[in-house]
Amino acid sequence: MVKAANSRGTDPGTPPRTRILVVGGGYVGMYTALRLQQKLRAGEAEVTVVTPEPYMTYQPFLPEAAAGSISPRHVVVPLRRVLDRCRIVIGEARRIDHTKRTATVTTLATEDEGAGPLQLEYDEIVVAPGSVSRTLPIPGLADYAIGFKTVEEAIGLRNHVIEQMDIASSTRDPAIRDAALTFVFVGGGYAGVEALGELEDMARFAARYYHNVKPEDMKWILVEASDRILPEVGPEMGKYTVRELRRRNIDVRLETRLDSCENRIAVLSDGSRFPTRTVVWTAGVRPHPVLEATDLPKNDRGRLSCTPFLTVQGVEHAWAAGDAAAVPDITAGEPGRECAPNAQHALRQAKALADNLLASLRGEVLTEYAHKYAGSVASLGLHKGVAHVYGRKIKGYPAWLMHRAYHLSRVPTVNRKMRVLAEWTLSGLFKREIVSLGSLEHPRAEFELAAGGSPTPPPPNPPKPGQG
Repeated sequence: MVKAANSRGTDPGTPPRTRILVVGGGYVGMYTALRLQQKLRAGEAEVTVVTPEPYMTYQPFLPEAAAGSISPRHVVVPLRRVLDRCRIVIGEARRIDHTKRTATVTTLATEDEGAGPLQLEYDEIVVAPGSVSRTLPIPGLADYAIGFKTVEEAIGLRNHVIEQMDIASSTRDPAIRDAALTFVFVGGGYAGVEALGELEDMARFAARYYHNVKPEDMKWILVEASDRILPEVGPEMGKYTVRELRRRNIDVRLETRLDSCENRIAVLSDGSRFPTRTVVWTAGVRPHPVLEATDLPKNDRGRLSCTPFLTVQGVEHAWAAGDAAAVPDITAGEPGRECAPNAQHALRQAKALADNLLASLRGEVLTEYAHKYAGSVASLGLHKGVAHVYGRKIKGYPAWLMHRAYHLSRVPTVNRKMRVLAEWTLSGLFKREIVSLGSLEHPRAEFELAAGGSPTPPPPNPPKPGQG
């Protein structure tokens, strides 16, 4: 074990600075650390952020990044630039021992140089590691499916879809062509519907540049186990979304499950079988595995039990919010109701958490987190969307415009907002780019061949960083 140095003050007459450890660099982690560095007084505390990636991904823009409407580098926020007064540790939190106030963290040095994991000591901890894809023991899922939670997966999926169109265009085998042009998405929540809508829109546009691939040749299938999709926008807008997708010849199958995708054949619970080279899994998330390696109290779904003040229930000096936390929704008027684990709550919880943490350090009164859910917006492709905001139901172009305006207002930093806005403006003036850069996933392949070796075979699908 390597114990990390922690500054506790060198002047005997100066009280030691409070050590605040933030586990996670996503919505809650980044925004909490950002507000802390803005509000902390000189010498009051030091903030350390542990995160597996040196950037925060703005996930609502992943579908647009996959469709080529936004550059991937504008979907991520560099943490070292934004959190310039915090210490950034690129690593994975493996264990949190709150009794001893320590967190065990593995870093790149742990893997590449054989060094032991770091033991980070802290006085206050913010647990915000987010979530990972919730998978099921479905035959073939681990071998052939791809998730949709990271920018790497979004870009990998874009490359993959265009490559399948290339395969279909160049083969004379009807079975290979049919499998290449069949795309199965599992999960009817935001991630699945928006990814399907944007990618189908992109592929429809790309088909005009293929002499022998037409939009009607492609099969797009959405599989959802419940009786509706997009529950966040309400039943009426959910039904409209189903009608809109089916109008685009997208096969929406409700109350249906994926039973198997072995040997690149998607077998559904209704008996249907689809040879396919593309299975996208977006059927929910689960708490990050680090929560299982903590001594902090959890509820029956594995999330940290929290109070309305965003403290962890029953313990001191521990805070949590976002996907990892079960935060009571005091605006719902229903005992036991929890805030939905979405970006709308996460951004506001981060601000409230940071303010309460500062109030705790200064002996001030804490404030309960309260935010009445405003509604939801979703994109179904270029110029298409649905929204249910403050009781009003909106669809089509106005909903799509509202979707873009809302998320642009929530993108961190003015620099990022202007870059995204500039890209949208340029994309309205010029045609989409439909180039596949799949070779980026295996940059050494050509050199290995030139050097006389055998290139490392690529995995069946792009890797899934951070998924446990």
